[in-house]
Amino acid sequence: MPIELHDDVVALMREVARDIVMPRYQNLRTEEISEKAADDFVTIADKESEIRLAEGLSRILPDAAIIGEEACAADPAILERAGDGLNWIIDPIDGTGNFAAGRSPFGIMIALADAGTTLAGWILDPLTGRLCHATLGAGSYIDGEQVRAKESGDPLPIAALAVYFMSDEERADIQKRAEGKFAVVDIPRCAAEQYPRLVLGQNDVSVFARTLPWDHAAGTLFLNEAGGCCQRLDGSPYMVGDMRRGLLGASSPRLWDLAAGVLFR
Repeated sequence: MPIELHDDVVALMREVARDIVMPRYQNLRTEEISEKAADDFVTIADKESEIRLAEGLSRILPDAAIIGEEACAADPAILERAGDGLNWIIDPIDGTGNFAAGRSPFGIMIALADAGTTLAGWILDPLTGRLCHATLGAGSYIDGEQVRAKESGDPLPIAALAVYFMSDEERADIQKRAEGKFAVVDIPRCAAEQYPRLVLGQNDVSVFARTLPWDHAAGTLFLNEAGGCCQRLDGSPYMVGDMRRGLLGASSPRLWDLAAGVLFR
């Protein structure tokens, strides 16, 4: 089923990027940006993008419910059923903080999940047009070409650590553990960019504290189907609806084992 839906989903995402997201890029008024919580932004483009995506996805597959980031912000009870049944998962603009500041990267992310298992995922970069997608059991693709994750090849594995949702104690601990074992680089604060970096060999390891489905359902599938490894810190698979904190992604199973041993055990 996901493969049959692919062209329609991509066409919808590109339409929303063209008609809603890009016209607002570097063109937002102050009153069109607000904070849902400290350092967690939303813009008029996020809201309009989610409405259009939800409408379009409901036409493409009416049997699937909608789990959208902004809808969940307005009604947290929606998130409680994220692991039940067939659901479209929508991140209307991932990396909103970057988008609101008029800089890249940012992206649109869509996933289709059934009973918590992600069946398909799509990640669109509206600036470049790059499309990453994956289907469970059928591999990962960038702009139609199948891809396999690769390690960076640097002497020290390159680690991008999303520590901004950690406590001060957690942040200090992981930074100390990483010292001398990894080359730590800035994370783009955009999962729509971070997951492709792991597949393309730009980064080797990423740690995420917060694991909301719109940020990670599509990317986790994309990395795993490319031959990388993205799992919970205890080695269990990422499931939509599982609201535990902590997720570790790596460009290979070998590096996942290395990072888990150094950073968390």
